[in-house]
Amino acid sequence: MHSNQTLTYYDQNAVDFCENTFHADMSETRGKFLTLVKPAGSILDFGCGSGRDSLYFKEAGYQVDAIDGSIELCRLARQLTGIPVRQMLFEDFAENDRYDGIWACASLLHLSEEVLGEVAAQLLKALHPGGILYASFKYGSGERDRKGRHFLDMDEKLAEEVFVRGNGFYPVDCWITRDVRPGRGEEKWLNLLMKKQDP
Repeated sequence: MHSNQTLTYYDQNAVDFCENTFHADMSETRGKFLTLVKPAGSILDFGCGSGRDSLYFKEAGYQVDAIDGSIELCRLARQLTGIPVRQMLFEDFAENDRYDGIWACASLLHLSEEVLGEVAAQLLKALHPGGILYASFKYGSGERDRKGRHFLDMDEKLAEEVFVRGNGFYPVDCWITRDVRPGRGEEKWLNLLMKKQDP
C-alpha cells in the first residue's frame, strides 16, 4: 500500500470495512476472471481485504494465497477463510512463476503511480506464462488523499502506459462498472484483465 496513513486507516476501520464490502456482488467480475484461469489453478488474492474473494476462490476449488498490508484485515481474513493470509506491503512482494491468476480487486489503487509500475513488474514475474491479472481502480485520473487513504485513479490511457507499454502485459479486456455497494452507484470503476504472454 502507498502510505502508513492508508494502512492505519484500514487497521482502525477493519471491521466496518469488512462489513461494508463483504456482501458486494462481485460474481460477474469473478466469473470473467475465472473463465481465463485454469480449473483448480493457483490464485493470489493481492490485497485481500476481508477475504471475501479468497473464500469464494477456495470454495470453487482453486489453490489460494492471500496477502494484505493491514494487520487487522489479515487477521479478519484468516478467520473467514482459514487461509494463512500474509501481511506485507505490496512493494515488498516478490515471487517468480508461481500463479495462474492474480486478483487485485480495489487494492493497487492505493499505490502512487511510480510505485504501481514497480509492483506491476513484480506481478508479471509472479504469473506463470499465460497467467491472468485482474485489477480494478476508481475511474478517473490523478492522485488524491481522501478521508485518510491515498488513491490513484485510473483511465484507459494510464492503464495502457503502466501495464501494457510499461510492463508488457497483454490486454484481454477493459470495462467500466458502477460501484456495487448500496448508495455508491454513481461511482465508476475501471476493470482490467491482462495476460502474461507465453514466451
